Amino acid sequence: MSQIAIGVNHLSKQYHIQSANVWHDRLGEKVADGLRSFWGRNARSKAARKSFWALKDITFEVKQGEVIGLIGGNGAGKSTLLKILSRITEPTEGRAEIYGRISSLLEVGTGFVGDLSGRDNVYLSGAILGMRKSEIDRRFDEIVEFSGVEEFIDEPVKHYSSGMYVRLGFSVAAHLEPDILVVDEVLAVGDAVFQQKCLGKMGDVAKVGRTVLFVSHNMAAVQSLCSRCYLLKGGQLIAQGAPRTVIEQYLAAAASGEAIQLGQRKDRQGTGEIRFEEVTICDAKGRLIDNALCGQNISIAVSYRSRDDKPISRLDVHITFHTSIGQFMFTCSSEASGCPFDVLPPKGRMVCNIPELPLAPGRYVFNLYSTVGGVIADWVTQVGSLNVVPGDFFGTGQLKTTEEGFLVKNKWTVSSANSTFVL
Repeated sequence: MSQIAIGVNHLSKQYHIQSANVWHDRLGEKVADGLRSFWGRNARSKAARKSFWALKDITFEVKQGEVIGLIGGNGAGKSTLLKILSRITEPTEGRAEIYGRISSLLEVGTGFVGDLSGRDNVYLSGAILGMRKSEIDRRFDEIVEFSGVEEFIDEPVKHYSSGMYVRLGFSVAAHLEPDILVVDEVLAVGDAVFQQKCLGKMGDVAKVGRTVLFVSHNMAAVQSLCSRCYLLKGGQLIAQGAPRTVIEQYLAAAASGEAIQLGQRKDRQGTGEIRFEEVTICDAKGRLIDNALCGQNISIAVSYRSRDDKPISRLDVHITFHTSIGQFMFTCSSEASGCPFDVLPPKGRMVCNIPELPLAPGRYVFNLYSTVGGVIADWVTQVGSLNVVPGDFFGTGQLKTTEEGFLVKNKWTVSSANSTFVL
């Protein structure tokens, strides 16, 4: 048992929702209905209450020193689980056992008081998290330096940006030297440099034998940081194992189901002056493909329609490629490539040709992004995917690169005192 940091046994959490159909026009009715409900005589109010299970029969163990990733879609139950482990809320059924001191960073600025300075809030937040004053005194300079808010440490935190809030809050929690560090998706607020610092800090915590429980939608961070991964869906634990294996299962489940025409997608941004309707990927002969070789000549055709069936002026279209876990690869831009669409018919089909696909083997997704006159017109993410298989990208008859990534053609030379050899 001494090797276990967290033990979760048949854990469930049920929430009750009051239906909006029960409405009281006057204060007296609301008070009377409350009294009837108290005495158990308000059948209408009881009938209007709905319940759902945010977590249902979750069981797992986390060993000391493990870095565990929790992944899943919105509403999967990840944050509810962390709140139970952090003793913020009680489970409906089952139990969770924590062995050691736990430090949680679940929301930006947890425990901060707006009118107090950053300095005062370091001591206040540290005390809430279980740090002694002598411990805070000893770590204070390190906490402030890590947060990067030295210049504003004596200013009231109500004047801080959300990024400054999360930097200071994370810094306090991370320097508590807990046995268990629990981190929810608050790092998304920080900038890229600070996010990298946070990931490094969590890695340092794990190296000294402490346990980290990490919730994130950043699959690259989960894969690089975690030793094991749990997948939640609908409040249930449906998979656990090596991060890459579980992440692939999560992405496959998210991409499965009936295909949706691009023109019917609702999860898009922009003015709507132009609307993407269909996307196809073809080889050099115009045949539809789902797989492509490294270095193959491919084309991506995009059908579009204008909002008012009028010609479109000053259109710029971008196709951005990412790995299956969200790492950016490259962008194809109509304007940057020297093909500005000054005037286009109200309905048509544009084709982007990539003569030599510069991607290593792996699965990639791409987004569509457009501007009209510099203003976002239509922006749709994960409009399609492409599976890239090994190909002779370098013209050498072989391709040793097996990891996802960007391929760059290059030449090598070797110089000696008397001559230079081109390889």
